[in-house]
Amino acid sequence: MTLFDEVGADRLRAMVTDFYAAVFVDPMIGFLFAGKDRARLIEREWELAARMLGGGVAYAGRTIREAHKHVPILGGHFDRRLELWRQAMVAHEFPAAAIEALMAHNRALRAQVTADPTSDCNHEQVQRVTAIAAPAALVKLGKR
Repeated sequence: MTLFDEVGADRLRAMVTDFYAAVFVDPMIGFLFAGKDRARLIEREWELAARMLGGGVAYAGRTIREAHKHVPILGGHFDRRLELWRQAMVAHEFPAAAIEALMAHNRALRAQVTADPTSDCNHEQVQRVTAIAAPAALVKLGKR
């Protein structure tokens, strides 16, 4: 029996759906998702998580590095996403082994998602990200 079997496809999908519901409105990282196709993100995330848990599911997305290369993600953003991911798994009562497997997998992706090796505040990077991402997010949200 795999961790995927233990979690179950439906529970995994519900967790990923709730995770993205939290991500899209999160005050720290929600702006990075403004205008993104939530259904597509849920599907790709579900495929990847299912695969990491030992499910016989093919991942149809781009490489992690390719998917994130144009998004100005800082270490704090990465860690916030990781915490929301953990909270969603706990809320859906995932087995401890599944939580640890998916957390370890997500932590291992850090260098492919962000060039920022830590979550320490780097004011120059924050200003650069805000200048690039926040105005675009406001336009997509119809606020500007």
